[in-house]
Amino acid sequence: MAHRPTMNDVARTAGVSLKTVSRVVNGEPTVTPDLAARVRAAVESLDYRPHLGASMLRRNDRRTRTIGVLLADVSNPFSAAVHRAVEDECRARGSHVLTGSLDEDPRRERELASAFAQRQTDGLILAPTGGDQSYLRRLRGMPVVFVERSAAGAAADTVVSTNVAGAAGAVRHLVAYGHRMVGFLGDRRELPTQRDRHRGYLRALGGRGGPAVHDLRDEAAAERATVAMLRGPDPPTAIFAAQGLVTIGAVRALRRLDQHRRVALVGFDDFPLADLLEPAVTVVQQDPARIGRTAAAALFERIDGYDGPPREIRIPTTLIPRGSGEIVA
Repeated sequence: MAHRPTMNDVARTAGVSLKTVSRVVNGEPTVTPDLAARVRAAVESLDYRPHLGASMLRRNDRRTRTIGVLLADVSNPFSAAVHRAVEDECRARGSHVLTGSLDEDPRRERELASAFAQRQTDGLILAPTGGDQSYLRRLRGMPVVFVERSAAGAAADTVVSTNVAGAAGAVRHLVAYGHRMVGFLGDRRELPTQRDRHRGYLRALGGRGGPAVHDLRDEAAAERATVAMLRGPDPPTAIFAAQGLVTIGAVRALRRLDQHRRVALVGFDDFPLADLLEPAVTVVQQDPARIGRTAAAALFERIDGYDGPPREIRIPTTLIPRGSGEIVA
């Protein structure tokens, strides 16, 4: 079996010193363009892959040029957009992204965060899943930025949407069309985002909310809850759904009951094809790409040495009227 190419092999092929190869591989700008080009050509021809741990030890800053990103589920559109924005920012900084999906599992969160720390990633962007992130205090030396949700038991920069204001704006929009009985459908109550959106919902109604169902974990549960709510003794004339999958479940229930042109609906989070339904679904749209860019920028600030107090950075939401939220009571 052919041996794995080494830096010595690259140096011999390029006709340069081992130190020159090391500088080029580690991204140091002190090598003349012609020598750097010869080294890169040799790296390409030999298919040389640097040893991450060894290259880190040779660099003065001891960085691995890797960032960990742990999100709820990188297959869903929101997380995917956050991830792509982080990846683009990292590429511009010469860093790579290691990614994991947490599936709302606090144990998996702790395991993956610890695994990334053991691999000496330069920093971590994390969407908290549970109510306790105090374990992160043991991962000393690795900057962390929280996204989507605030954390508990750990202080770090946090990048979130304007959840309270966005939810309040959605419900006030329904009230403006004559609705006084507005139902609430929400995700898990232990999630800070859901508590904030419920608070915004109540704020817009002066603290007197309509029928509410919490802890809806998927589309099927949301569909069942919507059907039960509309068949109840005092059904709402409008519904505010506080999460994307919950909104989809509500849409299915409204169509199943042939109420989609009678009961108004506003959802928090956009979702694919929402604008192609009849009526199209009015949503509170977040900006996941901006969240990802902002989180990456904050993380690199910390990696570069910024040691100011933890910041909460709020990214504005936008109400997108499309039809379902404009049905008159």
